[in-house]
Amino acid sequence: MGGAESLARFFETDRRVVRIALTRVEGSSPREAGTEMFVSKAGLWGTIGGGQLEFRAIDAAREMLEDGCLARTIDLPLGPEIGQCCGGRVEMSLARMGEADRRAAETREGLSQAGRPHVYVMGAGHVGRALADLFQHCPVRCVLVDPRPEELARSPAAVEKRVSAIPEVDVANAPRGSAFIVLTHDHSLDFLIASAAIERRDAAYVGMIGSRTKRAKLRAFMREHSDPGLFEDLTCPIGAGGSADKRPAVIAAFVLAEVMARLTCGAASPALRHASEEDAMPDTSDRAGAHA
Repeated sequence: MGGAESLARFFETDRRVVRIALTRVEGSSPREAGTEMFVSKAGLWGTIGGGQLEFRAIDAAREMLEDGCLARTIDLPLGPEIGQCCGGRVEMSLARMGEADRRAAETREGLSQAGRPHVYVMGAGHVGRALADLFQHCPVRCVLVDPRPEELARSPAAVEKRVSAIPEVDVANAPRGSAFIVLTHDHSLDFLIASAAIERRDAAYVGMIGSRTKRAKLRAFMREHSDPGLFEDLTCPIGAGGSADKRPAVIAAFVLAEVMARLTCGAASPALRHASEEDAMPDTSDRAGAHA
């Protein structure tokens, strides 16, 4: 559990909760030191990595809820003796939570949420809605932007939905390090938004749905209206490295991986950086009209 459910709401369901935190990690481990999760009699919030490591921690936490123990420490090798092969070792602290502990945990979660990178999905068509469905489960703040309120209303995703007549303003006001995925219903609008995002020079990712032809047209547009030297910071087509499948859900899955890799790993230049690569570029066709 977690993500869609707020930590505060989780605490409201049962005040008797144990906090599990990884206090020391040696070698290979599914999560890093400082990772925490919360366990009640019937619920869970967060994860310390799953597998036998997490199962044993949950069992120990629930034993504490039954026997009244206030705190304990577990030192666990992640080897064959517990059915894992990470090869590392972790130390975990388990503690019953009081009111002050719960407030502190909510504060930490709030700070973590506030520090999440922004992902702007510029267009609420088929692919845009599919992207919002996926990003709602990721550690990002996803904003779905479209001038058409009726299209935004079709998205059931738990993300921010913003009606915007001039999306370039949303691009200009976005925080540093944001990601922009451009897939509106209008090619001219795509060009304006993509150019505005590239010209910021501080975006973590700028991608535009389309084909080699559309990419070439944007380059010509930027030669007339902007700095053409910035064009190489654009990823277009988006999600083209994984599959030629043009179904919206498939496109969205590959774009999600592309964006999250950039946000979490500081990926280097986009795969399609240089004009000389365009001939070898897979033509995923101009999907903006069909799916955006």
